Amino acid sequence: MSSNSEIREKITEYLKLLRLPGIRKNYESEAKEAAMKDISYEMYLYSLLNHEMDLRNENRKKDRVKYAEFPYKKYFEDLKTEYLPEDAIKKLKTLKSLDFIKEGRNLIMSGSPGTGKTHLAIALGIEACLKEYRVLFITVPALVTQLKESRSQKLLRAYQNKFEKYDLVICDEFGYISFDKEGSELLFSSLSLRTGRKSTIITTNLSFERWDELFKDPVLTAAMVDRLTHRAIFVNMNGSSFRMRETKDIIKNG
Repeated sequence: MSSNSEIREKITEYLKLLRLPGIRKNYESEAKEAAMKDISYEMYLYSLLNHEMDLRNENRKKDRVKYAEFPYKKYFEDLKTEYLPEDAIKKLKTLKSLDFIKEGRNLIMSGSPGTGKTHLAIALGIEACLKEYRVLFITVPALVTQLKESRSQKLLRAYQNKFEKYDLVICDEFGYISFDKEGSELLFSSLSLRTGRKSTIITTNLSFERWDELFKDPVLTAAMVDRLTHRAIFVNMNGSSFRMRETKDIIKNG
């Protein structure tokens, strides 16, 4: 008969091979508690499996945040909501519920630069990851570049299939650069695939009447606005600079 230490070593080895880190971390302490409190084998096993499931759920959430490709992390707890424009503050509770994702509705945040559009979009994106939604963050210029590269490599359909399956896509910096005909058409077709089924967050510094500056085609512009705004939630993000107020706080507290 092997000694207790040898048995523990073997258990640890097996748990590593089986990739059960939650059980490996807790089985000894749970065994001691079970012995002290005369807990049944079934309850002991249940407790260990519960630890394993909790760890896996936590890791899955971390992976969703990682694979969403946020440029930085901004949780709701870190967001100075009092610095947001009035309309964003008024609608914050509704947005944080994430019902718009469940309903497949778009969210369009439009306003002057520096008012917290990207901060708020990332906070909503991370909240969605923690609620088990599949999320992608991408700037619109980067999206257009990836679409063009996919087309040139004859991988466009595969890219669009993946793109349309995200529960939430955050398209940041809509309006910072204009597009050529190919880029405009690719962007339109890709976003159209999600219309009415999946949610897209658009952050833009341009009002809709100026979107023809981006696409150079009034017909395509009208179609794009129509698709993106159908059943969408609008947040007016005009206001004083969020970044400037944060910077002043840092200087004041530094």
